[in-house]
Amino acid sequence: MTFRNGLDSLLRPEDSVLVLIDHQPYQLANLNSHDPHAVVNSATALAKTAKAYRVPTILTSVIAERGGLIFPHITDVFPDHQVIDRTLINTWQDKAVVDAVKATGRKQLIIAGLWTEICVAMPVIQALGEGWDVTVITDACGAVSVEAHQVAIQRMIAAGANVMTWMALAGEWQRDWARLDHVAEVTEVFKQHAAGSGIAYLWEQQLLNTPVSPSAG
Repeated sequence: MTFRNGLDSLLRPEDSVLVLIDHQPYQLANLNSHDPHAVVNSATALAKTAKAYRVPTILTSVIAERGGLIFPHITDVFPDHQVIDRTLINTWQDKAVVDAVKATGRKQLIIAGLWTEICVAMPVIQALGEGWDVTVITDACGAVSVEAHQVAIQRMIAAGANVMTWMALAGEWQRDWARLDHVAEVTEVFKQHAAGSGIAYLWEQQLLNTPVSPSAG
């Protein structure tokens, strides 16, 4: 078994490409592994984080005419992106998607979607077998049950996938707070989508801007 470790194994925005798969109403309707609100929030945060770091992002749906359009929370982040609509369940068997990924020239493939056990696991396992460095953003995924999600994650790890959450990914892409290029944009994502961490940041700004009473101290 080849272990994923060392500095070079960490994700870099300049080497990353994100594929968001089937974040659609039909899949959300039977999502029982997570709070659906949390999955929509995480998927949206992931999309905004990718945009902040200029990471190429491919959006794909499956038979949108029946399953519904990708959530506007995501498509609004990329208003100029064309969504690749498929009939194939396995995204990695769809030539248009694979060609779009290859066209970026990136080698670190990041995937999230609904459902974890089908529409995420299948392309992840196939891409791993073809030599791609694949990461699954688990909190931007969801399944029909907790068991289905957990078993799918275990299956993908066994196949060689890396797994993490969207906030962990943001930290890995940022790597150094002295890098100021994307800090303002990422801070906005955290304010809107990182729950307690975002609210704590706003509170911190409030306290920093609160005048000190002359009688204090």
